[in-house]
Amino acid sequence: MDSAPAPIADHKSNIHEAGQDFDPEPHFKDPHTDIDLEDDGPSQAHINSIYSLLRLLLGIVIAGMWPGMSYYLTLFYPPSLTGKRIGYYFTAAQLSAAVVGLVSAGFQKMDGLCNLAGFQWMFLLYGLVGITCGFCLLWWLPDRPLPPNSPPRQHSKLWPRFLPTSNPALTGRDAAIHYADLTAHYQPHPWTWSDLLRVLLDWRLWPLIVMYFGVVGVGIGVQNYGTVIIRATNPSLTGIQLSLLFAPIWICDLIAILIVTPISDKFHRHRAPFFAGPVLLQITGLLMTTYAGSVPTSPTDNTANPWPRYAGLLLIGFGLGPTVPITMTWTSEIFQRRHGEVGVAAASALVSGLGNLGSILTTYALYEGWASDRDAVGGKMYRKSNLVMVGILGASLVSAAGMSVAMGREMRRLEGGSGRGGGGEEGAGGRGSGKVVLARLGLGKRS
Repeated sequence: MDSAPAPIADHKSNIHEAGQDFDPEPHFKDPHTDIDLEDDGPSQAHINSIYSLLRLLLGIVIAGMWPGMSYYLTLFYPPSLTGKRIGYYFTAAQLSAAVVGLVSAGFQKMDGLCNLAGFQWMFLLYGLVGITCGFCLLWWLPDRPLPPNSPPRQHSKLWPRFLPTSNPALTGRDAAIHYADLTAHYQPHPWTWSDLLRVLLDWRLWPLIVMYFGVVGVGIGVQNYGTVIIRATNPSLTGIQLSLLFAPIWICDLIAILIVTPISDKFHRHRAPFFAGPVLLQITGLLMTTYAGSVPTSPTDNTANPWPRYAGLLLIGFGLGPTVPITMTWTSEIFQRRHGEVGVAAASALVSGLGNLGSILTTYALYEGWASDRDAVGGKMYRKSNLVMVGILGASLVSAAGMSVAMGREMRRLEGGSGRGGGGEEGAGGRGSGKVVLARLGLGKRS
């Protein structure tokens, strides 16, 4: 229910953000989404009878947040420099998953307090914190960079005038250098429906969607069924023990993001190996979780060794971390160079929205949704589901390889046509733009 609206709502939200004449500015969209999303939390604590409707609402309001934040970063950084920055804010998801695994043990102790179940307390407290954060972002997030010394943008509609005005990200000389650096890479301009149609018909969307489909499907599958998989490897574990063992998976995810995404920005013309390596780690981890060690046949079986299977889950977590940020960064690089700002907005939304359908597969068709897999005994439990996830990761791997070959040929053709140091790199945030920026500001070296 929460994934199905994503393709439509993602696209609509990002296109609105990319519109030059749309009120309000993009920085209003993310806190608004955050408030709506977290407002769903307290509601779920009290309205169990309309749970499905609330999940649909959750999918609608969250749809634009993830691709919207990726697009928002391209307003301040060239796409080739956004990998680690997307990774940094993506760590919030990993920290949240790890914290939930730890604090859920405490929420279980609150079960029955004030006639609320433990999970209801979790929804209620998380929702209230999220709503507070959402309102604070209205003052915190800056608008898109404007030309130096230009007056603040005047909104044509009445209601945005009552919203708070945030401070610019930079001022003075720093703002001038930053704006010159951005305009050296691309010039934003109002888009038309024909521009949007060209983005939708670009074949480069589909390999990126398949890449996202595989890694997000596995990520959501592990997030939703991680404790189920752990219990299948060791049925004697208690609920609190399962919660505590769940958290390290996402800590490994966080560590991988902090290590891999900065390196991928350093070698930003070779994104594919930094995607393929973590995907291979995930495949290895899934095979370990499926076949390594042995599963206890009874609570008193002390001869079994289930920990190699748990180590496979940690390996999956480490592999998951960099894949989604790298996919979104690669999308921005490719589509900004070819289609400009509307290309980044539309492509990010479609890759995130359609790719997110992978979570529907792993959530509803696998594990608890696959009766014969769920009812299998011993080490065969969930084996089929694990192997299906290996298959969709293989599709992501093939798509990344194909995209790398195609984009490599395209880049060589562009460089060959434009001569040495041609324009193939500029749209992706070329490293050599510093001299251009200094020259524009009259700060270059004088002969």
